[in-house]
Amino acid sequence: MQASSKPQEEYKLKDTHPQLGERWPHGGVRGGGGWISSDRVTSTYDLVEQMHYLYVRVVKAKDLPTNPVTGGCDPYIEVKLGNYRGKTKHFEKKTNPEWYQVFAFSKDKIQSSVLEVYVREKDMVSRDDYLGKVVFDMHEVPTRVPPDSPLAPQWYRLEDRRGDSKVKGEVMLAVWMGTQADEAFPEAWHSDAATVHGEGVFNIRSKVYVSPKLWYLRVNVIEAQDVESQDKSQLPQVFVKAQVGNQVLKTKTCPTRTTSPFWNEDLIFVAAEPFEEMLAMTVENKMSSSKDEVMGRLSLPLHIFERRMDHRAVHSQWFNLERFGFGALEGDKRNELKFSSRVHLRVCLEGAYHVLDESTMYISDQRPTARQLWKQPIGILEVGILSAQGLLPMKTKDGRGTTDAYCVAKYGQKWVRTRTILETSTPKWNEQYTWEVYDPCTVITIGVFDNCHLGGNDKPGGGGGGGGGKDSRIGKVRIRLSTLETDRIYTHAYPLLVLHPSGVKKMGELQLAVRFTCLSLANMIYVYGHPLLPKMHYLHPFTVNQLDSLRYQAMNIVAVRLGRAEPPLRKEVVEYMLDVDSHMWSMRRSKANFFRIVSLFSGFISMSRWLGEVCHWKNPITSVLVHVLFLILICYPELILPTIFLYMFLIGIWNFRFRPRHPPHMDTKLSWAEAVHPDELDEEFDTFPTSKPQDVVRMRYDRLRSVAGRIQTVVGDMATQGERFQALLSWRDPRATSLYIVFCLIAAVVLYVTPFKMLALAAGLFWLRHPRFRSKMPSVPSNFFRRLPARSDSML
Repeated sequence: MQASSKPQEEYKLKDTHPQLGERWPHGGVRGGGGWISSDRVTSTYDLVEQMHYLYVRVVKAKDLPTNPVTGGCDPYIEVKLGNYRGKTKHFEKKTNPEWYQVFAFSKDKIQSSVLEVYVREKDMVSRDDYLGKVVFDMHEVPTRVPPDSPLAPQWYRLEDRRGDSKVKGEVMLAVWMGTQADEAFPEAWHSDAATVHGEGVFNIRSKVYVSPKLWYLRVNVIEAQDVESQDKSQLPQVFVKAQVGNQVLKTKTCPTRTTSPFWNEDLIFVAAEPFEEMLAMTVENKMSSSKDEVMGRLSLPLHIFERRMDHRAVHSQWFNLERFGFGALEGDKRNELKFSSRVHLRVCLEGAYHVLDESTMYISDQRPTARQLWKQPIGILEVGILSAQGLLPMKTKDGRGTTDAYCVAKYGQKWVRTRTILETSTPKWNEQYTWEVYDPCTVITIGVFDNCHLGGNDKPGGGGGGGGGKDSRIGKVRIRLSTLETDRIYTHAYPLLVLHPSGVKKMGELQLAVRFTCLSLANMIYVYGHPLLPKMHYLHPFTVNQLDSLRYQAMNIVAVRLGRAEPPLRKEVVEYMLDVDSHMWSMRRSKANFFRIVSLFSGFISMSRWLGEVCHWKNPITSVLVHVLFLILICYPELILPTIFLYMFLIGIWNFRFRPRHPPHMDTKLSWAEAVHPDELDEEFDTFPTSKPQDVVRMRYDRLRSVAGRIQTVVGDMATQGERFQALLSWRDPRATSLYIVFCLIAAVVLYVTPFKMLALAAGLFWLRHPRFRSKMPSVPSNFFRRLPARSDSML
């Protein structure tokens, strides 16, 4: 019992108590240097723990001495603090170089009281030459607190090796103590990432990304005129094929053979700004099942089309088709064609839809594409990504397990990526980000990944790819904003759970601080009464198949565009954050959804059991009280609805004491991840189409057939009950219908003569009668209903 409860505790949310806010400690030295001599709390980074850094900004140098042998100078600067060394790039033959580079050293790892800045000359053959240095006493370094303006750099004369005298040359530097809130922090060289070189330096920095602006492109193919086939013996059977990027759609083939076909069919594509693709269309003749003849083509840039902001009609246009093949060459020989094939189109960019690039179950944005249709934000979401604990090794480096972790958060169109913390299972990011909230019923997703693009000799480990491979997923967290109380800071450690073919595994814990601030309570209440998506989704809805296809195309476009950023947000990261494979079949998910339905009806089942106990007088006092309440409601029927709503109000007030104190998190029990069969997991991780052996596929197909057979039986039973209701008046069983219509006539007369209160009283007392007046045999109406015919006996 203890062994089974231990994993449950590991998978739960944990309360944390981090020291949030920017607090500057006492201990300033005389003269204003060092730390400022009072506590200061700013609101810029108040959801993260403060991390102090020594910043060194290397701007430029001048009047550097030249090499007497080469006659030039190839300078670079080395910043040394204890065992940490950072270098700028070197210039060739330049005595007045400019670097504009910032170095950041973590205060927690500083073990020296002196900062040394060396100016050296690059020597390709022997040891680099010494040109001079500047030394700073750590106790005299000033402190800068944002939002103060940046510290102005100063010129410093270079000293010789001993520091006794000045030498030729000056360097412009700025040195100060700051925190991660400093604007120089994201682009700085960090001492804890000193082992990363080359392109890997760009892959460890924190960045903010913006999803491309997505549009739905609606192409209404109306008709075509004067389309001619090379085969003059018969009229063409025409269809239109349209392509935007990798998206290809076709109209239906015109049912009649004609040179002027008619379709009036909509083709919907996803396009992203800036528009790089063209709308390419071909008019083709269906010559056989395996052969199509291109009769004309058309290529149009997307920016020429009208941008529609509502459901008003868009003007249609005729477009001339270019000849294809031999006919095109013949047309070029003449100055002008006597007539041209043309196609009638109505094309527009839909700005009043929200382009779905994620599942509607955990959508993070519902605004339409057109910015002029956006409402005012109702709140501000602030997330402090603090740290992670107990991360499992994801790869091996130099024979030992290691993890280079970074976080990605996605809400709305804004993606953020923290810096990568190298070679630790307990990374501390302490980065804070802010989003505008337009709808509280949205979800923010935060994922943790292992960076596999740092170069070096990394090899795949227990969790994923190595250097140059795919970034491995460590886990993710979803937080629904509507479950958060406003103006409250939530500090919790969320379990990072990932489903592997071997089962569910806890990869570590992610510590977050979250605050949702309401800007307008009236606007928030207003939002709760309005549709989830923009109105065009309801006035002119897409089909389910269209939505699935468009969502998949939008995900691909977002992944491609973000992968072109620097540093790139890679495809595997974007797909994991957007749950690109959530629609795939999974026996585990099917079981989880079934038991969700069962738990949904558990309240009704409990109520029916309680009413059964009342009817059978299991507790005589309760049964008597129910009889009294029933008689009161019969005598005063106007109290029925007020009583129901008052009862629900009291239940809500009572449940307020037991309200959730923390946001929901990934639930392994709800997901049916703990008791899942290994073969079902293996099936879930299978590729599509399958890559398994034939016997495994046959076994899974048979299992799927047995599950489908049970569903088929349940659906058949439901259809049978419905057909029995229809049979009451359909005269399929003439005797049963005769009995029923006679009963209806008698019931109509009795109900007209007898007061309704008397009928309700009699029916209620009959239903609540004592068990000694009950029979174990089925009732007469039940027997009659079960004897009614259904159409199941007519099925093959």
